[in-house]
Amino acid sequence: MTRIKICGLSEVQHVVAAAEAGADFLGLVFAPSSRQISAEKALKVVEAVHALKPCRVIIVGVFVNAEAGEVNRIADYCRLDRVQLSGDETWQYCQQIERPIIKTIHVSNIKTSEEIVAEMAGGYQLLSRQDLIYLLDSRMGDAYGGTGQTFDWQLAKEASTNFPVLIAGGLTSTNVVQMVREIQPWGVDVSSGVESNGRKDTAKIREFIQVVRTASV
Repeated sequence: MTRIKICGLSEVQHVVAAAEAGADFLGLVFAPSSRQISAEKALKVVEAVHALKPCRVIIVGVFVNAEAGEVNRIADYCRLDRVQLSGDETWQYCQQIERPIIKTIHVSNIKTSEEIVAEMAGGYQLLSRQDLIYLLDSRMGDAYGGTGQTFDWQLAKEASTNFPVLIAGGLTSTNVVQMVREIQPWGVDVSSGVESNGRKDTAKIREFIQVVRTASV
């Protein structure tokens, strides 16, 4: 079954709705962006999720080129389950992170699927003790994610057969069904695709989760 990550959450109501609708991962963005959340607010969000019974969802903190010590500090304070590194972090940097990692690989039109797979294989060799998941996302200018831009999904096909990969970038309840059926990824990641006017939309969150579940049966 395709795993689902709802990212860029910041309000308790949306986090609870996503968890209750069956999301597997909830993403809280600590990097500078329109979706950035403070550590103090994030802790309240995490506590609201942990109050749900049963609570099976995994809470992910998203960071971009932050100091490793700061990432570990926030992860401890906010009781995060995983850390997502969405910047230009090296594999040596990743070895300093104390939580299991989701490592973003930025896809561009100059990368081949073979190059993407080789990069992932290198990460697994260096992080053999880490519970490592990959995320493939488009890169637009200085933005490290959440751009709402898709990439050529065929670039993800080989990677998805070799590694646990979340696919992000411009997914919506309209186009995710085709992608899931064509690529059969380990998981999908959505942020702007479940928003209305720049804010998370509970109805869109529920719809996205439902269509992914239907497509991956």
